[in-house]
Amino acid sequence: MTIRDDLAALIRNAAEAAMADGALPQVPVPEIVVENPSRPEHGDYATNLPMRLARAARANPLDIAKAIAERIPAEGMLSASEPAPPGFVNFRLDTKWLAEQVAAIKQSGDAFGNLTIGAGKRVQVEFVSANPTGPLTAGNGRGAAIGSVLASVLQAAGYDVQREYLVNDAGTQTEVFGRTLVARYLQLAGKSVEIPADGYPGEYMIDVAKRIRDESTRERADAYANATIEEPPREMVLRGVDIMVEMIRDDIGKLGVEYDAWFRERSLYETNDGTSLYETALQKLRDQHYLVEKEGALWFASSELGEDKDNVVIRSTGKQTYFASDIAYHYEKFLARKFDRVINVWGADHQGHVSRLKTAVQALGVDPSRLEILIYQLVSFRRGEEVVRLSKRSGNIVLMRDIVDEVGRDAARFFFLSRSADSQMEFDLELAKKQSSENPVYYVQYAHARIAGIIANAAERSFSAEGADVSLLAHPAEQALIRKMLQLPELIQLMAERSEPHHLPHYAQELANAFHIFYTECRVLDEEDKSVSAARLALCEAARVALARALSLMGMSAPVKM
Repeated sequence: MTIRDDLAALIRNAAEAAMADGALPQVPVPEIVVENPSRPEHGDYATNLPMRLARAARANPLDIAKAIAERIPAEGMLSASEPAPPGFVNFRLDTKWLAEQVAAIKQSGDAFGNLTIGAGKRVQVEFVSANPTGPLTAGNGRGAAIGSVLASVLQAAGYDVQREYLVNDAGTQTEVFGRTLVARYLQLAGKSVEIPADGYPGEYMIDVAKRIRDESTRERADAYANATIEEPPREMVLRGVDIMVEMIRDDIGKLGVEYDAWFRERSLYETNDGTSLYETALQKLRDQHYLVEKEGALWFASSELGEDKDNVVIRSTGKQTYFASDIAYHYEKFLARKFDRVINVWGADHQGHVSRLKTAVQALGVDPSRLEILIYQLVSFRRGEEVVRLSKRSGNIVLMRDIVDEVGRDAARFFFLSRSADSQMEFDLELAKKQSSENPVYYVQYAHARIAGIIANAAERSFSAEGADVSLLAHPAEQALIRKMLQLPELIQLMAERSEPHHLPHYAQELANAFHIFYTECRVLDEEDKSVSAARLALCEAARVALARALSLMGMSAPVKM
């Protein structure tokens, strides 16, 4: 339970009590919203429930606020519940109770902020899933940061989370990759051939061809050298895809991202007892009369479910579309592996695919609300005022590995995450490398290092937080720091419910700022006042727990020296 949850329960009980004793008429109590007031003088939390009850209760919202406030005692975590015009109830946290939370935060350690709202429900987060036809781009880096941090947040909220990468190794792009690979291989063999017009021009394709040549037996190498671009050898193409997947694993590893599963698209077409998952999924749609034949092709009748138009699943050539593969893949997610919730993190170029996929999921008999598709927008790069030029080696793209190599894993993750997914972002490479408070990454990590230094210094000087009287933590800067730490569980709940991991970098900066202010205004180690020193040292230890937890959720390190 978070403070907001506890307050919501108190508010509901108070409203129902007021109705029971006749102070308010009996009306349904809606969902209770508890928020932080925009102005600190209005308290720590507030609810607008009185205004939402006013019409149904046919009463003045301020009178309702008074009735509710009177029935919430100023005890425990609350020092006051105050009605405020035009119809709010404001709440103030008790300073003694706040100070007591320092010990609870310290005791929580790495589990600080963890919740049980997920109740063990199985959630899959699929992210990046770039075609294994080239190295990961810098744009993929943004999707990787968003997806991996969202997965960590959901895990902290109590969900059973699986991180998955879909390896697209069975579609049109794989065929184009295969033709390009053969062309590069033939060029290595001294043959005069051109890369297909729709092929992949990056020089990395030469590296893949060289590796296949070098690891092949003489007999197989000769066979590949006599292959044709029109009919790429299957073994050669699959090996090329595997090499690209290895490259992707390395690239994604540089960003500190790990997956629980790498799902192969071609497995959807492999038969089990004579039937593939792909065939099973399409048969389910056929049984529900959602597949129709027209114009020589097979169509998903999505217009019957509210879409503007139907969508092709099998072309007149007999080849399945990417959409057909996606239908089978989501059949596998929901009806084979039985995930309770699926979150796909996609780039902006997939926006047009969202509605029809959710419609297909509905046609499979799955509540479409169980599928969430998070679209992230483009990212551009600059060094100060200079726009970053595109890389020639890799076919006019900025590579993710180059960004990570230049600014480091921590800075890359923080910056990629720092804007909401639906906003375009500009990544300043020079700022990300600065060793000063201008750089938010440095600012946050320096706060953790500063705390570690204080704790180490305290040990050398025989200061201890053991048995500290935390009730001495009454200074405004101390109280503000504790309040900020206690926001983390609420933030985890919000991020898990809304799939908005971008709040974490901003919270980390605010928490670091609260600590820096405390450190400036409150002397921690004071030989003349060991009691206050012990309490403040305990506060530092708690702040270190909270800051390390925020950094950990973002997949970043928590340095002890800088």
